[in-house]
Amino acid sequence: MVLFCRRLYGFYALAFSALMLTGCGQETNPKEMPPVKVGVVTLKAEVYENTMELPGRTSAYRTAEVRPQVGGIILERLFEEGSLVEANQSLYQIDSATYEAALKSAKATLALAESKEKRYKDLVENQAVSKLEYEQANAALLEAQAKYDMAKIDLEYTKVRAPISGRIGRSRVSEGALVSVNQAAELATIKQLDPIYVDVTQPVRQLLKSRRAHEQGRLQKVSDGSAKVQLTLEEGTEYPLTGALKFNEVNVDEGTASVTLRAIFPNPDENLLPGLFVHARLVGGVDNDAILAPQQGITRNFRGDPVAYVVNADNQVEQRDLDAVQTVGNRWLINSGLQAGDQLITEGLQHIKPGMQVEVQAAANVTLTKTSLE
Repeated sequence: MVLFCRRLYGFYALAFSALMLTGCGQETNPKEMPPVKVGVVTLKAEVYENTMELPGRTSAYRTAEVRPQVGGIILERLFEEGSLVEANQSLYQIDSATYEAALKSAKATLALAESKEKRYKDLVENQAVSKLEYEQANAALLEAQAKYDMAKIDLEYTKVRAPISGRIGRSRVSEGALVSVNQAAELATIKQLDPIYVDVTQPVRQLLKSRRAHEQGRLQKVSDGSAKVQLTLEEGTEYPLTGALKFNEVNVDEGTASVTLRAIFPNPDENLLPGLFVHARLVGGVDNDAILAPQQGITRNFRGDPVAYVVNADNQVEQRDLDAVQTVGNRWLINSGLQAGDQLITEGLQHIKPGMQVEVQAAANVTLTKTSLE
């Protein structure tokens, strides 16, 4: 019995050893995972017109307050409220009776002074009067002439004239009103509306970026050397005429960290009135080699900085850190990090990591918007 058990144990041991050897001798051939498929867009350099849309308000090209230069009663208003007036046109007539009388008195005094000066001039040559007396007579003549000139000017000022050409507003006084030289309220206001100014505000950060781009040669000036401006009115309609940027304010608003830019627009039909809220689109320059990347291919790292993934020549994924300036439609304007010819991954981003081997196919999730010069 003992012998039988030993033989049975030996049989099972040999069988187990053979089974183990057979199992170890077999080679496993597991299936290799295929490369991940990703959709890419091949980037190319484009001509891009750099534009900025900024809020602004219209203001009159010139504004003049009509004020009296002599006091008196208003006898007549000589214009229609809201009409166009020409420079030097009479607007009000002030009662001139006292000024006419003053002019006559000054004229009489002047005549006496002229006669005395002429008589003393002859006498001083004959030494009948002293030189001092003649000089006093001459001074009296000059004083009389000055008073006559002032009386003449005061009489002329009884006609209140328009200082500039433009459209005049409502009159603040009527016939019979008493006006004075130093009164606080103006009689009326004239505004020149053609051309017209548009004052817009631009963040300082944006202004500095534009200047740096011009200095580095990434942006060229538009053909006429100045920045063109287009307007969108408050209700959404486009103003048909194009304006030009005139100057940048030299001071920065400390509360908003912005500067004021002033553009000038032709306004022949006076469709633009002072105080209108508008959106101004400024064309600051042209980038002839701009890189515009689809937004689907731009992500953020854990620090919040923009990054992109591209496929290199070995079909491997590379991560690029970007300097993304601004959005243009559904794309990002890229300062650095991407260049023409790069294959930007826009599909399958959730399945990739840097260094991974991928299979490239054309992206189906990107529809590119046109740039302003296309």
